[in-house]
Amino acid sequence: MIRKLFFIIIVAILPLSLTSQEEPELVESQNEVLNIQVRNLDSLYIAWVEDRLMAPVTYAGNANDSLLPHWGKLPDSVYKQRLEAIPSVLDLTFNSRVKSFIEMYTQKRRAEVELMLGLADYYFPIFEKALADQGLPLELKYMPVIESGLNPVASSRVGAQGLWQFMYGTAKAYGLQMNSFVDERWDPVKSSQAAVQYLKDLFEIYGDWHLVIAAYNCGPGNVNKAIRRTGGKRNYWDIYYHLPKETRGYVPAFIASIYAMNYHHAHRMTPLATEYAAQIDTVWVEQDVHLKQISEVLDISFIDLKRLNPQYRRSIIPGVGGPYVVSLPNDKALDFVSLKDSIVQYKRDVYFSRANLNKSPSYSKYIPDAPKGNYVALTYKVKSGDNLGYIAEWYDVGLSRLRYWNNIYKSMIRVGQKLTVYVPKNSKSKYEKIDTMSFAEKQAL
Repeated sequence: MIRKLFFIIIVAILPLSLTSQEEPELVESQNEVLNIQVRNLDSLYIAWVEDRLMAPVTYAGNANDSLLPHWGKLPDSVYKQRLEAIPSVLDLTFNSRVKSFIEMYTQKRRAEVELMLGLADYYFPIFEKALADQGLPLELKYMPVIESGLNPVASSRVGAQGLWQFMYGTAKAYGLQMNSFVDERWDPVKSSQAAVQYLKDLFEIYGDWHLVIAAYNCGPGNVNKAIRRTGGKRNYWDIYYHLPKETRGYVPAFIASIYAMNYHHAHRMTPLATEYAAQIDTVWVEQDVHLKQISEVLDISFIDLKRLNPQYRRSIIPGVGGPYVVSLPNDKALDFVSLKDSIVQYKRDVYFSRANLNKSPSYSKYIPDAPKGNYVALTYKVKSGDNLGYIAEWYDVGLSRLRYWNNIYKSMIRVGQKLTVYVPKNSKSKYEKIDTMSFAEKQAL
């Protein structure tokens, strides 16, 4: 009751606080809206799990594949027919805006879609259960595809966190716990339950899923303002031009993601299997325990354990204040139960020393893994006139990889900043002098 009252008060106040803003331009820049979503997808690209990829899943095909048209750009009638064929409570409108995002996912961002298809095997059942428990349409499971790229520790430039991109205040209002040891915005199960409740509350207000999805992205205040400025119209496409530019692309991108995830085989996109698809079980923990204690006693990769339990910011489960749930590979759950006392006592003076407790949370800023294989790390100091595109070109690496290695959002760098670049060991001599070259010499490479 308190949470719902808080929610209603916030929705009531927000429209009043936004009335002083200038009228939005009514001339749409389709490319600008599309580029916002492209940048978002780039920034949330889940390279953090690339090293966990296994072999591509083989698509066996079905009887209708021979009837599918060419997999590249298709006639509008094909996209429209396919969207209409998807069983959905939501209106999967097709128009030029949706088409732009469909082509982005199926042509320009194929690698990201293939990776998310692989991760969907692990995350979608979690989303579906949360939605089914509250009686909401299961198609809403595609929202984290555009919110976070299915990255459980995704962080936006404004501080939204996790698969469902919860801001701190909203997360608190919906009962998610955040303290020095736990951030449940990164918990796939609990964040999904909170997100579904938030969506349910929004639907009670708007009664239209397109407006609900828009409000989830930009806040009820912005949607209410757009409704007011159109004389009370309550159709997403009618208020489209009065929404923030990023939200204008949000619903079209949502519809396009449903298309891409359902018709990936028609565009020759193959899901990339990951170890997240393995069988997972959960155990209750009522004593303080470090993930490394579990890792070493049960012989589980610490990286795997951390990725299955991203909500524990310092890799410590504060079980005494719990209990808390820990996700484990299915074949290790019974071992944990039988060896719990041994795990809790294992190297306890090491993992619960004051020095270890004072370390910064390991996921407050995700630290990428180094490339596997024969690579060596070089350091480049940013100089006047440099940009990330130049630096990536000089070292023959992808721009997205350079951003990933250095936790860079967009392409913002500053003079004097030190960047880490991984190059093949056998080519080290070719690249190690770049840091000392003049700009003209580097451009001549």
